[in-house]
Amino acid sequence: MTNRRRFLAASLAAAATTALARTSRAAAAPGGKRRPRVVSTWDFGVAANQGAWQVLSRGGSVLDAVEAGARVPEADPNNHSVGRAGYPDRDGRLTLDASIMDGNGDCGAVAAVEHIAHPISVARRVMEKTPHVLLVGDGALQFAIEQDFPKENLLAPESEQAWREWLKKSEYKPTANSENQTYGKGKPGDANNHDTLGLLAVDAQGRLAGACTTSGMAWKLHGRVGDSPIIGAGLYVDNEVGGATSTGVGEEVIRTAGSFLVVELMRQGRSPQQACEEAVKRIVRKRMKSAKDLQVGFLALNRAGEVGAFAIQKGFTYAVCDASKQDALFDSASAL
Repeated sequence: MTNRRRFLAASLAAAATTALARTSRAAAAPGGKRRPRVVSTWDFGVAANQGAWQVLSRGGSVLDAVEAGARVPEADPNNHSVGRAGYPDRDGRLTLDASIMDGNGDCGAVAAVEHIAHPISVARRVMEKTPHVLLVGDGALQFAIEQDFPKENLLAPESEQAWREWLKKSEYKPTANSENQTYGKGKPGDANNHDTLGLLAVDAQGRLAGACTTSGMAWKLHGRVGDSPIIGAGLYVDNEVGGATSTGVGEEVIRTAGSFLVVELMRQGRSPQQACEEAVKRIVRKRMKSAKDLQVGFLALNRAGEVGAFAIQKGFTYAVCDASKQDALFDSASAL
């Protein structure tokens, strides 16, 4: 009996030591210092990261950093996934979605807003100037104008031409990663899918923030809103744990509260990589018959600056930026 008690005591002690070591790894980077870092989705995340790093490396706040980073692709005339050059809905109207969140739980978002070049900045105003989290459509536009954002005609000639090409057949058939593959070089009308800029940052004190911005699925039904402006779906951040963001078919992310799920899995002790893998695999299990035609990817960052990424299909890329390198780009592992 004594030996059994000793065995059980030793086993419990070993388990406690393992748990403590796991927690310590999540709390501090090598050398006992946290690692400031910015990560974001897709190839165009490289430029977004660099915009965020300019703020973060000068000692600016993580919230200022992620807003600055998200504004970069929003202003890019070659990016048909985000901002003023985005592809319109099937009625030819360009509507934009965005969300922003800090690690204390403060957040703001706009959805289906037209005529505003930087929805990420309007989302921040929603967070800071209203008691609300999400404003949509005409109400979001009205608020933006009241906050002195200029009203503009954002539908770029190239995007309008792509829409008119699409109208010839009016086929809506999303294809995994197609927008990213033709980024800046595709012929008008050849991209039926869409990708999102999701960006996460952590500073040397372990404070986090995130931003998400998109023009939504190309040729979508007017009024459609995906996961990007939904806190807990397209974006979730918690200073106690880390942050997560998503890309791909937003409906599938909403159904699983995907980014919240990733953060909660990290809270339970999983690494960012393990958490992203579990979140993707849950979608695959639920959508077994249609998973081969879907793309969803998750990107996660914990307080220590550790990164994880995983997607249903191959082709999801993500960018990482820190003091050692500002233009790193990686291919995510995938389930299929």
